[in-house]
Amino acid sequence: INSIFMYSKFFLTNAYFISAAIQRPALQQVYNLFHPSDPIASRLEPLISAKFSILPPVNIPRYQKYPLGTGQPYYLLEAVQTNPQLFTEHNHARRTSEASILSTVSGIGDTLPIQAINKLTKKWWGSKRLDYALYCPDGLSNFPTNALPHIFHASYWESSDVIAFILRQFAIFDYNNSTGNEEKEMATFSPSQPREKWQRKTTFIKIKNSTASHRANDVIIREGLPQIISARFIYGPFDMFSLAGEKVDIHIIREPGNGEWIHLTTEDSDKNGRVTYTIPENKSLGFGIYPVKMVVRGDHTSVDFLLAIVPPQTEIVVFSIDGSFSASVSVTGRDPKVRPGAVDIVRHWQELGYLIVYITGRPDMQQQRVLSWLSQHNFPHGLVSFADGLSTDFLAHKITYLKSLVQDHKMIIHAAYGSSKDISVYSALDLKPKQIFIIGKVGRKHHSMATVLSDGYAAHLSALQCHGGSRPAQGNARMLLTSRGRFGHNASMRRRRSAKRTTSFPICSMTRSTSRNRYDNL
Repeated sequence: INSIFMYSKFFLTNAYFISAAIQRPALQQVYNLFHPSDPIASRLEPLISAKFSILPPVNIPRYQKYPLGTGQPYYLLEAVQTNPQLFTEHNHARRTSEASILSTVSGIGDTLPIQAINKLTKKWWGSKRLDYALYCPDGLSNFPTNALPHIFHASYWESSDVIAFILRQFAIFDYNNSTGNEEKEMATFSPSQPREKWQRKTTFIKIKNSTASHRANDVIIREGLPQIISARFIYGPFDMFSLAGEKVDIHIIREPGNGEWIHLTTEDSDKNGRVTYTIPENKSLGFGIYPVKMVVRGDHTSVDFLLAIVPPQTEIVVFSIDGSFSASVSVTGRDPKVRPGAVDIVRHWQELGYLIVYITGRPDMQQQRVLSWLSQHNFPHGLVSFADGLSTDFLAHKITYLKSLVQDHKMIIHAAYGSSKDISVYSALDLKPKQIFIIGKVGRKHHSMATVLSDGYAAHLSALQCHGGSRPAQGNARMLLTSRGRFGHNASMRRRRSAKRTTSFPICSMTRSTSRNRYDNL
């Protein structure tokens, strides 16, 4: 173990009264994080050296104000050199204020005895300071004292300040090249054609002061079949206006590695605002996943989606978004919590080489909110399919879509996840009960039709990681150039870089020895 981040507990306070010397742990660095207002919090530094009782702990900067930190010194020697009068042989025993410490720094910088420094570093628990204080809102002073420890302990897991602080201790940032490949891709795209006047005079009047709500499903096509892509262009809330009879430029990245957009063609939208284009045989694409962007010529609004050209016998794992990923209903209706372990389950199958497919019966008008939720909670990359408009039979879209993947595109569904209402969908595809994994409440008559994950995703992931629990993909999914990063569907989603929480908790290190970093309204 290199470093450990721990949150102060009351047992550390008791250590102050133990006469025996505190043993140095077998670690390179210890970080003691606490809230100053926590009644059971305690500091470590004064237990190792009483002189540090005069020095205040290091204040962890607020992430909202200082996302990259303030540059304040964390190392032990920097603290000693900044306050030399505390570590000289004849320092006063009285407790001095921080202001008085700073006023006596000048002129003493080189008077520290080497023996005192060596003695301190030998017993210190790392090369940096140990005590780090978190921001505490003033309003918490009105809470009962006995409730504060529970509130503070729960806040550690959702604190952006804590997450940013931990990452800064290990990450090496290149501030001059902070934009990633996705941002470079956005920066290099520019419409191939300048804006033009609308072809219909009524178009400007209809969409004036209206927000674009364009949408398109990801497209999966087996090699050898016609490569048809489609998108719909809508403006205003509740799909008030369709963009009819206007030019739309279609762009694609044929080589995803270089990020160069190529203009395929220009098409006119139909009366329903839909653009459908069949890629000619002389321009047909090989195996791979290709970003597609359709841009409205009149105002340069656009929609992004993915085109996947797959070989036969490609193995996929299907995840139904509806009810299987969210653990609660948000009070604000915007950000429900993720079921613990949901992100890790998707990541597990992705790392085994399966193509991830997300399906939902929700109408495509909710596409932006759902994709934003998946991106903010770091769900792994996958292809997504929404229902085309409003429908009373929301399961019909799932059945039709999945049957098309199996029958027309010769894909193999290795495993399927969802809630109880998805059992009939997966059973219609002749999936075996051991291939259907259901989370949440399930009626007794359906227990024999699926594998019910009564202990949650975390226990299921532990079983998958055991010997014989799961196998790598044996089909042709590995031939696709799939992204192994977090979920990032389109440009508008990639712009949202906020460090939203994810409640996908890792399980014990015994079962997660090979774990890696993790990647609306559901």
